[in-house]
Amino acid sequence: MPPRLPSLRTPPIAFAHRGARAHAPENTIEAFHLARRLGATGLESDVWLTADGVAVLDHDGLVGGRLRRTSIDKLDRDALPSSIPTLEELYRECGTDLEISLDVKDPASIDAVIAAAEAAGDGAVGRLWLCHWELDRLISWRERWAGVRLVHSTRMSRLEHGPERHAADLARLGIDAVNFHHTEWSGGFTTLYHRFEVLAFAWDAQFDRVLVDLLGMGIDAVYSDHVDVLVTAFDRHLEIGHGQ
Repeated sequence: MPPRLPSLRTPPIAFAHRGARAHAPENTIEAFHLARRLGATGLESDVWLTADGVAVLDHDGLVGGRLRRTSIDKLDRDALPSSIPTLEELYRECGTDLEISLDVKDPASIDAVIAAAEAAGDGAVGRLWLCHWELDRLISWRERWAGVRLVHSTRMSRLEHGPERHAADLARLGIDAVNFHHTEWSGGFTTLYHRFEVLAFAWDAQFDRVLVDLLGMGIDAVYSDHVDVLVTAFDRHLEIGHGQ
């Protein structure tokens, strides 16, 4: 068995991807509530801006039937299905003590996102992780907000100058974490990013063996649809760690 590597984030974050989407309709208050009850320590969603300036949580930003779909940014909040929650509703219904990871699909939503977190209070801004694939956009957000956590969501194949240069750039620019697909991580890569004080996040980790491997590599956060499997793996990892 390979040696267990330490994470920078202790304990790592167990993010429920789109809520407990394996057990309830994704990106609904029901799914987020269930994820919390199952033991997730973080909630993940995608955020969009409505025509009247409200930050709402939905995956693809489109509503309607198969033949006619409308972009959320063309509709006011009241015109959306009631199943699509606002970020304000998420905080009101689920509290502010969980880590919240938002894939900012619509960059126009950023001001509304920060405003909602600030209005929620209780340190919500400091537990907000904003993810985006464009590094320049993350840089612009860092220049505006010092307290929010920023995550570069990308793939190894997109790194023009390789992971070591990437890790150094993230550290220099004040980007807190990198998020790769779970298949791209190894103990060597987590150690590399940790050397630059950059957190290592992994997405699409659905099976126990994958979760065990990631946690053994020293991963700092994991996104999973199967919150029950996720939490069980995290609890077992922490128990083993305390026993050492």
